[in-house]
Amino acid sequence: MYGDLSPEALCERFAARCPPLAAVAPRVFRASPFTADAFARVLDAPDAFVTLDTAYAPSQMAQRVAAATQPAADDATLMRALRVVRRDEMARIAFRDLAELAPLDETLGDLSDLADACLAAALAGAEARLQQRYGVPRDDDGALVRPLVLGMGKLGGRELNFSSDIDLIFCHGAAGQTDGTRTLSNEEYFVRLAQDVQRSLASVTVDGFVFRVDLMLRPFGSAGALSVSYAAFEEYYQSHGREWERYALIKARPVAGDLDGGHALLRALRPFVYRRYLDYNAIGNLRDLKRLIAEDVARRGAEDNVKLGSGGIRELEFIVQSFQLVRGGAEAPLRDSRLRPVLRYLGSAGHLQPDVAQRLDDAYVFLRRLENAIQMYGDQQTHALPTAEVPRAALCAALDIEDWSQLAARITKVRSFVEQQFEAVFSERGSAGSEAASEDSKLARALWHGMASGDEAVSALREAGFGEAPEALAGVIDELRNTRLVRALSERSTTMMVALLAALFELARQQEQPEAALMRTLRVLQAIGGRSTYLALLHDNVEPREQLMRLCAASPWLTDFIAQSPVLLDSLLDRRALYDPPTRESLRDELTRRIAEVPDGDTEAGMDLLRRYQKEMTLRIAAADLSGVLPLVQVSDRLTWLAESLVDAALTLAWREMLAQYGGPQRSDGSAAGFAVIAYGKFGGIELGYGSDLDLVFLHDCDQLDADTEDGPRAINNGVFYARLAQRVINWLATQTPAGRAYEVDMELRPNGRSGLLVSSLDSFADYQRESAWTWEHQALTRARCVAGPAWLVADFAALRREILVRRRDPQKLAHDIVEMRAKMRASLDRSDAELWDIKQGEGGLIDIEFVTQYLVLRDAHCDAGIVQWSDNWRQLEALAAAGALDAQSCETLIACYRSYRAWAHNRSLQNAPQRAPYPRFEKERAAVREVVARYL
Repeated sequence: MYGDLSPEALCERFAARCPPLAAVAPRVFRASPFTADAFARVLDAPDAFVTLDTAYAPSQMAQRVAAATQPAADDATLMRALRVVRRDEMARIAFRDLAELAPLDETLGDLSDLADACLAAALAGAEARLQQRYGVPRDDDGALVRPLVLGMGKLGGRELNFSSDIDLIFCHGAAGQTDGTRTLSNEEYFVRLAQDVQRSLASVTVDGFVFRVDLMLRPFGSAGALSVSYAAFEEYYQSHGREWERYALIKARPVAGDLDGGHALLRALRPFVYRRYLDYNAIGNLRDLKRLIAEDVARRGAEDNVKLGSGGIRELEFIVQSFQLVRGGAEAPLRDSRLRPVLRYLGSAGHLQPDVAQRLDDAYVFLRRLENAIQMYGDQQTHALPTAEVPRAALCAALDIEDWSQLAARITKVRSFVEQQFEAVFSERGSAGSEAASEDSKLARALWHGMASGDEAVSALREAGFGEAPEALAGVIDELRNTRLVRALSERSTTMMVALLAALFELARQQEQPEAALMRTLRVLQAIGGRSTYLALLHDNVEPREQLMRLCAASPWLTDFIAQSPVLLDSLLDRRALYDPPTRESLRDELTRRIAEVPDGDTEAGMDLLRRYQKEMTLRIAAADLSGVLPLVQVSDRLTWLAESLVDAALTLAWREMLAQYGGPQRSDGSAAGFAVIAYGKFGGIELGYGSDLDLVFLHDCDQLDADTEDGPRAINNGVFYARLAQRVINWLATQTPAGRAYEVDMELRPNGRSGLLVSSLDSFADYQRESAWTWEHQALTRARCVAGPAWLVADFAALRREILVRRRDPQKLAHDIVEMRAKMRASLDRSDAELWDIKQGEGGLIDIEFVTQYLVLRDAHCDAGIVQWSDNWRQLEALAAAGALDAQSCETLIACYRSYRAWAHNRSLQNAPQRAPYPRFEKERAAVREVVARYL
């Protein structure tokens, strides 16, 4: 039924309006319900059938679209007008094609002209809107800058099929800005223009859409700007153009905007597309692509696909394009974006036997009419032969063939001939390649080279064992393929990348979550995409490939860590070393050895060394952690030992630099003055995690700051010396270099915080702690320890810490201060909500355990100095229990909860997951902590 009409009634009404075509209408409407429905909508329109029985003049399509869209006063009106005229013109084109009133070239030409005209209307509308807001784009000399739209693929060749996407590339003449009261750079203006045009054409409204728009063929693909200047466009292909982009540009045609500029631009690109002499270098690439096509067909069993199947349209097109690429530089007739004129030339020039060229042309006409008829049935983008009885009958009606068996026989005959010629052409160009590749190799090449895309890619990945998230995986592969650096790889490196992708498919299926493991590993490949050395490492060595997959599968945090520092891939070569956790001594000894190899004065090399060492050792610790070799406490120990060794090295290197420039400060008794680094927080408490900052305080013991340094080329004030030394230590650790940074450094805990000196004397620090420090600063001191500096300063700081912490305090005031501080912290930092509990700041969480521990330490250390021996929470609790300040059961409860919380938080950090848990997850622990806190605080 078409509206309120039966098929018979529709044909009767049509016959009354258009008697000359009454006889053919039933077959056309049977072949295409889309066309029947479209005509049912306009039966009463006065001009609906005026042009149905005659071909359009060359500019008539553009005139009709312009007439239908020019009255549009706003964007919504234009979008509706475009969709209505598109529906009407598509129905006209389908009717003429199915009624055999139009030869194939007219059908394809009309479809291409319709796309051109709709694009021109959308472009004009978008330009008018943007120029009303921002003015006209101009170059630096004030000249008008125009947009250019290049049609690619079938649109570029004026061979658009009935339900095809349109492949476009947007360009513009030059940089500059608009001349309105509100200005935009030309780059931003033309990007917005491209977005507006795409929206106007591709957005689905109640009236449908005009054309699906694909912009992926632009320079750098999805990573590239939506519009680039002509100069940038040329530069891209000169510097980064890939072999497959030569194939794409064969079909390029200016379709809207600055057409003259577009023709000039394509002429400038001709040397890239068509080599000056016979391009025998293309033969190897063509052979590979030929193999890809064959493997793609076999992999997907696409024999019912008239475009991709054996002997289908793609193989026929490739026969022609192969001659264009190899000989196009030398023979001008081959430099035509249209297939049929080139095919005719191949026959007349003797590149193909004339009868073969003619039969290929006949096959092309049949296959393209078949493809269009499949799509005209329901205006759907499909290339598959129907399997149901009704659409099969419709297809027979479309091609005016009696029954399906006859049509199937005709299809088989045509495709067999095309397949035969395809094989014959490529047998002349070399062997078919090595033995059949694995299924994973076939899949990798198909995905990489666009042989499988969209739903086809998703289906192929699902069949290959990636059924949980094939859409996401296909997107990640496509993103990798279109990454700027990956697109710039040499052909050899691209081959390695595709082979590596195939190997990773196999490895991923061995993981518990194959899709997640593979997608994370591909993120690392994306990070190293432009570095052929690392590609070769993973391509040529199974061990690092396996280890990379295993580590990425285990942790997204570690995935990001490796991706940010690809040099870590070297560490994957030796599995035994990778999973052998370093000791405290080995961490220091190995770093000392490596530093000794850095030339004196080469600060940049030294900084990079510290950063790479930090990342390499963190990777080893994480690998041991994820493999179960290390329990949590030992992971934190090693991360803390690593930080200690790096801080000590940074101090040594910074001190060496300062001594070489200025000499060193001396005390009034003539002895050398020292400098110490004090660790606070997790660093001081030996509880560092992955990615933890370092909370540091710098102290010195110089008692004559007004004096100058001695024994150096140039003396400076001792106070200035220490300030510069402190800053250099921070720079050695925290400055961003090409190798990253070793640690973020936080100095907020120094006396007087941000307003305090960067480095303090031990005496002034002692005075501050004795006279001015807040209770919370004494809490922080419970977790402080000296991690770098001369032995005497280490001992002096330990003595001062002990002195401050063992002071007798008023328990009530102490409790009040600590409870008040905890309330302030919870009010500003607790991220708990109705469903999730903040394991760190939430009530009954980690900070509550730390606060009650610190309260008890400060309350009772005057009774037993052994309580302050340790700086970590765990051993402080044990010391409190040993001293009788905390009952054994509460001690055991707090340690168990603390251990449970930290283990959970640690695992969450490795998964890049928030540190919040559902309330039932730690209900018992939370209640137990609250009970202990309430009892003691």
